[in-house]
Amino acid sequence: MEYLEFEKPIQELEEQLTKCLAIGKESDIDVTETCEQIEKKLEEVKKDIYKNLTAWQRVQLSRHPSRPYTLDFIRAFTKGTFMELHGDRTVKDDKAMVGGLGKIGDQSYMFIGQQKGFNTKTRQYRNFGMANPEGYRKALRLMKMAEKFNIPVVTLLDTPGAYPGLEAEERGQGEAIARNIFEMSRLKTPIITVVIGEGASGGALGIGVGDRVYMMENTWYSVISPESCSSILWRSWEYKEQAAEALKLTAKDMKKLGLIDGIIKEPFGGAHSNREEAFKIVEKQIEKAYEELKALSTEELVKQRMDKYAAMGEFKD
Repeated sequence: MEYLEFEKPIQELEEQLTKCLAIGKESDIDVTETCEQIEKKLEEVKKDIYKNLTAWQRVQLSRHPSRPYTLDFIRAFTKGTFMELHGDRTVKDDKAMVGGLGKIGDQSYMFIGQQKGFNTKTRQYRNFGMANPEGYRKALRLMKMAEKFNIPVVTLLDTPGAYPGLEAEERGQGEAIARNIFEMSRLKTPIITVVIGEGASGGALGIGVGDRVYMMENTWYSVISPESCSSILWRSWEYKEQAAEALKLTAKDMKKLGLIDGIIKEPFGGAHSNREEAFKIVEKQIEKAYEELKALSTEELVKQRMDKYAAMGEFKD
């Protein structure tokens, strides 16, 4: 298991506990009391660290190399029923954006999300989770298909941003994202959105317009990453922690600002510490949200969605 910088005290205690248990097995020395003391200290340290996380530490947890990605969630939800669909019918199949049909229980859903890689080869294959215009056009094609057959849409957000390359801009990156936002705002089927990792910039918003928008506890959602913000304001990445605090990008901040509908609690230590539990928690939230939305007529659904986003940013003198 990999540890982040602020998790080093946990790593040291877990290594001590492993050595203690090994000594107990390999010799006649009774180390039970010592191991119990280390375990107690370990629990105290974990509570102290994870209950007082800074905004930057949550950003780090959202990028943890062992954190589950979009396809991990989808496969866990659908239990073998997922059928991936490919291509935007114009340019190509964008590997950074995945989508397809699957079932949670007896209910079919159209799942769409950004997919990152877990090693050098797959990261290049998935373009680090940064979609091109054809990725957003594929997502829109799948959403329109879901609308046609009255299937609810679930979008899972996890991207450092849309791909900023010259060829992406030439093929209309800005237009593709703007088109998705426009079309999603009036899509005649329920949309449930969950930020499962990084929710950066228009790259996330391009599939992020939902009737219910949730963030997992250790994720972030912002117009810009802390590093980029720091490099613009201070011309250095050294102020990324300060930028993370100022951006108000955590789930708690977003809920307080009224920009999301709820926070999904993660297993103690983050989603990567207990992946199966994380899958179950998110799955239950999706089912709960759909139960609330399916009772609405198409007109009510679209009106509530429009009103929700129109109300964001309102203020009174």
